[in-house]
Parts: sequence; C-alpha cells; structure tokens
Amino acid sequence: MPEKDDYDDTGAAVPTGRIGRLLRFGGMAAGIAGGVAAGGLRALASGQKPNLAQTLLTPANTVRLSDGLSDLRGAALKLGQMLSMDTGLALPPELTDILARMRNDARHMPPKQLQSVLNAEWGSGWYGRFARFDLRPFAAASIGQVHRAQTRDGQDLAIKVQYPGVRASIDSDVDNMATFLRLPGVLPRGLDLAPLLSEAKRQLHAEADYQAEARHLALFGSVLGGSDTFALPSLHPALCTRQVLAMTYLDSVPLDSLVNAPQALRDHVAKALIDLVLREIFEFGVMQTDPNLANYRYEPETGRIVLLDFGAVQTIAPELVADFRALAQAALDGGATMTRDAMLRMGYFSTATAQPHQDLLLRMFMVAMGPVRQHSPFDFGTSDALEQLRDMGVAIGADRELAHVPPPATLFVHRKIGGMYMMAAKLRARIALRPMVEDAIRQASR
Repeated sequence: MPEKDDYDDTGAAVPTGRIGRLLRFGGMAAGIAGGVAAGGLRALASGQKPNLAQTLLTPANTVRLSDGLSDLRGAALKLGQMLSMDTGLALPPELTDILARMRNDARHMPPKQLQSVLNAEWGSGWYGRFARFDLRPFAAASIGQVHRAQTRDGQDLAIKVQYPGVRASIDSDVDNMATFLRLPGVLPRGLDLAPLLSEAKRQLHAEADYQAEARHLALFGSVLGGSDTFALPSLHPALCTRQVLAMTYLDSVPLDSLVNAPQALRDHVAKALIDLVLREIFEFGVMQTDPNLANYRYEPETGRIVLLDFGAVQTIAPELVADFRALAQAALDGGATMTRDAMLRMGYFSTATAQPHQDLLLRMFMVAMGPVRQHSPFDFGTSDALEQLRDMGVAIGADRELAHVPPPATLFVHRKIGGMYMMAAKLRARIALRPMVEDAIRQASR
C-alpha cells in the first residue's frame, strides 16, 4: 500500500451529467436574473431608467457568475478564461473583470471523486503502482488538476487528472455560456459570436484529449530537444490515458518569483519566451496558445525555463504564416495605408466597417506595434502602452455599434502574443524587439 498524505478536504464535486450541469446553469441564471430585477427596481425607485448592462454586470452578479462557473469547471470556466486574456475581442470592462476573476479561481474535486476517476482509468488496484500518491493537488485548472506521485522504482511524477464529464459537456457548456453572452448589453449589437464559439469548441475538444496533449508534448520536446534555455517534462506512457496525463515532475519555481531578480535575468527570460512565440509562428508552424503564467516556470539550478501544459496547441497554416509576415513587415516599415491593407486582407475589419471604426482598430494596432518599431530596447516596466491599449479596448467595448471579432484562425495567436506582453511587463523586462522580429521575418522568407 503506498504512502498517502492525510489530506481530507472534501473539495467541491464537479457536476458530471448534462442535466446536473444544466440545473447549475439554470440556478446561476435565476440568481443573476433576480439581481437584474432588483437593480431595475432600485433604478425606478430613484427616478432613473433601468440600464440593462449596469444591472446585469453588478458586483453581486460578478461574484454569482464567477463562483458558479468555478464550481462547474470544464468548458464553461475554460471559455471564460480564454476570453479573459487578450484575444482582440472587444468586451465591456465589467465583463472583463468577471472573466479575470474566473481565470484565477479554479477549484479541485474531492478525494472520493478523484478515486472514482482513477479507478475508471487505471483499475481499482492503481494504488499498488505507487510508493506515494498525494491526494492534495498542487495545481487545479479549468479542465483538470495535478497531483505529485512517486512510482515504486523512485520516479517523481506529475499526474494530471481530468475532471469527470468535461469532454461530454463541452458543446452544451459553451452553448449555455453563449446564452449569457448574447444577453442585451453584454456585447456589441450585431456581434456574430458563431466563429468564436465554433473555434472555442474545437480547441476545448482538443484540450480534453490528454492523449493528443501527450503527442503535443512529444512534438515540442522534439523541436526543443537539447535546449539549454527550455526544459519540458517527459511522458510516462504506461500511466497515460485520454483522461490522465503522467509526466516527470520538474522541480521549479513560479515565473512570478523572478519579479525582483537581477535585470539581466528578467530580460533573458522574457526575451527567450518572446523568441519562442516568433519561432512558433514563423518556424514551427505550431503554437501552444495558452499564455497563462502558471504554464511557465523557472529552474534555479539550471537556469532553464520550464514549459508546461500542451493541451492548447494550434497548427498555423502556411498562408496564415505568410499573412503574419506581411502584417509584421507593414507595421515595421510601412505607413498607415500599407498596414490598413494588410489588416483588411487578414479580416480584422471589412470594407463594410465604418471608417471611424477602421481608424480606431488601426490606431490600436499601431500602439501595440510601437515597441516593435523602435530600434532601442523597449522598457516594458515603464511603458504605458498596456494602459493605452486597455483604454482603447474599453472604448471599443463601450461602442455598442462596433461588432468586431478577429478571424478565428488568429484569435488564440493574439491571445498568446497578448499574454507574453503582460508577462514581459510583469518582469519589467527591457528588450530590443525589432531585431528579433526582423530576424524572424527574414528566416520565414527563406
């Protein structure tokens, strides 16, 4: 019998059946509707006309929605986390706050439910495979939680266990979330959510297949093999299933722990991760698209950056690589007209988009590319570019006539780029970005 810790937290059981999850959604919606009605009555009592957006996205409803989705976990929570990063989708600030809260609030399942899942995947005698299995997860996310374990021959493992019912509930969870997002006042009028929701379902189904994630991990291990900069866990295939992913445990510290490290180290880490993004787009043609900082850690003993979580991996088609190269080249060397033409070709707006809206999106893009255009190192720690982009995003989100969804193929690439920008800002890095982008474009043109 393996050694176990004395963890007896009951956790929060994940609703597994479609009916149970639908009832949770229904209860959450009823509570939000009650909050909206109460807010409307208060507005009428004070002689004001009720504003649906303001009564819908109140602090109380923020807590109600984020807590409800955190209990559900799975695709509902994952979609919220996806939208909370920079995808280029215009969202009102109140909804952004709700989604940001969900990004940082993932709950684990209780030990009995964990044991039930592992019994189904490994058989009832699975304890006998380990010298130790920690029932307390050291990480929990939207789709699964991660446990430390040690095999009988002394191998230290990290074992990711998927929450039960996640795969079967993806489509219904996304559709239920879409019902909320389509409420009046949440998103701009006329916004076509279909491309976003279709892409979200596709990616979520891929992320829920841990055997596919194992293949992605092996792929990145191959292209980055022998690197002195990056470290990736190795698979333990005998324990891997569609709902369990077993990997070597890498002793490392959160990237956040480097915020007060020497400037040279912070610069090195941020530059390496940005360079990896450029290689993913222009060299590998495949990208890990989840920029959550928890997916990046640091090995103090070796100085390597640890890369984790390869569930969200997207192939970048050659024609899209060519479009990104043209857009980057236009942003570096061309004027507004050339950049506008490149954005139009990629579908960031159409000829039917009102000229003021085109101009606003163009200005936002030019601000985002400002750090790349300059020849000297860009100081992420002192720049106000993030604040400018946030203010412009709020302006876009507040414009109920601007229905803007980036092309689905670029949606999660933007999310990764935006996440790396926030990572570099957190580390207060100073990096000369232009030479890196120019070199990436040059390599891609060969």
